[in-house]
Amino acid sequence: MEMIDNLKKKLLGAGRRIVFTEGTDARILSATDRLVKEGLLKVVLVGDPDEVKAAAAKGGFDIGESQIVDPANYPDMDKMVETMVALRKGKMTEDECRAALKKGNYFGTMLVKMGVADCLLGGATYSTADTVRPALQLIKTKPGAHLVSSAFILTRDLGEENLRAICMGDCAINLSYEDTLDKEGNVAVSGAQKLAEVAVETAKTAKLFGIDPKVALLSFSTKGSGKGGTVALSAEATKLAKEMAPDLAIDGEMQFDAAVSPTVGQLKFPGSSVAGYANTFIFPLIEAGNIGYKIAQRLGGYDAYGPILQGLNAPINDLSRGCNADEVYTMAIITAALD
Repeated sequence: MEMIDNLKKKLLGAGRRIVFTEGTDARILSATDRLVKEGLLKVVLVGDPDEVKAAAAKGGFDIGESQIVDPANYPDMDKMVETMVALRKGKMTEDECRAALKKGNYFGTMLVKMGVADCLLGGATYSTADTVRPALQLIKTKPGAHLVSSAFILTRDLGEENLRAICMGDCAINLSYEDTLDKEGNVAVSGAQKLAEVAVETAKTAKLFGIDPKVALLSFSTKGSGKGGTVALSAEATKLAKEMAPDLAIDGEMQFDAAVSPTVGQLKFPGSSVAGYANTFIFPLIEAGNIGYKIAQRLGGYDAYGPILQGLNAPINDLSRGCNADEVYTMAIITAALD
């Protein structure tokens, strides 16, 4: 696939190092074999060396050039514990940090934080929460970001080397967008600001994958045709997103048919440069986003890649526990190619 091939070209010779938190998993080991042989990535596998090597031998995977790091025998563990205690700022004791670092998700995240690796991919056996939580606590959000969100890249082969690619967010992390209040009860960050941030970050992700983003903030209403629900949220978020990224093509609020059909779009939202031509879709609630991307995947014939986490200080991504080795391989390439 051209999209993934372009990311591979970016990685060849770059020496990017990725951590896999579940080093004994056959799917991880299969992907490691391919990634190392193709010279795309340097791989760090978290786990007991004997168990990792036995699992690789059982599956017939060559992991000889990868690094195996065992939390139980890590020479810099005391330094790692000290660093984690400082990062948690009194929220976890030294003993609590040491106990957490026995787990692959926390240990792997600290390897990224301490510069031993550039990025991390987990979740083959961990839940999304168990991958995201250490990232929020230790890697934290990048400057200016108020939340972590996610995007999916969806592609469909239209034949004759014609590939349609779209982007959707947020379909996996944020349940809804509520105002964040300060100690005095004033709005510190509004829900609309958060959704606008998701829109801008998702557009950046789309660009990484060669999509020229035309961003539609979705609703069951187009340009004020409906009331209630999340209509006001999407409308206000559109205004804020345009202020945050004036060079981006962003519009809303609009219904999905207005976003993708030129006829409907220009009828319901005349003059919009996005309506009818959108390729980057922002959902106001996780229910809509999760259902939407799965409909595209299962009924629309799209391949889905993600969730791709956005807003963190380093590339950390989550796998589905139902993933296969090919998906691990592809998500590792995507994760390592993220800026």
